[in-house]
Amino acid sequence: MEADVPLEWNTEECRTYTPADTDREMQYRTYLHESGDLRLKVAPASLDDEDHPGYALTATSYPGLDLSETIQVRTVLTFERCERTAREFMDLFSASYDGPGSLEDALDYAYDRTRKHR
Repeated sequence: MEADVPLEWNTEECRTYTPADTDREMQYRTYLHESGDLRLKVAPASLDDEDHPGYALTATSYPGLDLSETIQVRTVLTFERCERTAREFMDLFSASYDGPGSLEDALDYAYDRTRKHR
C-alpha cells in the first residue's frame, strides 16, 4: 500500500493493535506532507471521541505549532476505504499546494472534494 502514497507524502507512523475490549485488530496511520505543513491521520473514529464506528480521516495544518488546527475530513466504515480517501486527499492537496501561502486554499480544495456531502 505504501507505493500508492504520492511522492510529496511520507508515512510518518503506522501501527496495528488490538484494543483491550475487542478481538478486532485496528490500524492507525499518519502521513506528513514533505513541507511539514500538513499531517493526515487515518485512525479508528473512537480515538477522536467519536461515537461512530469505523475510521476517521483528519487533517492537521502546521502540526506541532501553537497555531495548528485539526479538521475531520471524513468518517467511513473500513480502514481500506479511509486509506483510499486519504490517498485521494493527498493527490488533491498536492495538485493545489504551492507553498505555505497556499496551504489553506489547498486544504479547502482537498477537503471540499473528499468530505461526505450531505
